Amino acid sequence: MQNDLINSKYHVIKVEKTTAPEGMLGENWYLYIIQKGNLSNSIMECKKTGTLKSVTEHAEDVAETINSRNVKGGRK
Repeated sequence: MQNDLINSKYHVIKVEKTTAPEGMLGENWYLYIIQKGNLSNSIMECKKTGTLKSVTEHAEDVAETINSRNVKGGRK
């Protein structure tokens, strides 16, 4: 049961410096990747500007928000 709970949660697996999306300006872009458990078909890749710390915190907040919505009766 505990293993199922871990595998069903979203978590940040990577935050790294990247280039700006096409048509966008700036040099302080980061790519963050959020994955559900260890499922290779449930991955979100997003880009955001900021510092490594601020983008990492943002990514962790996003994962936490998705997890809380799943607990409150969203899609399981």
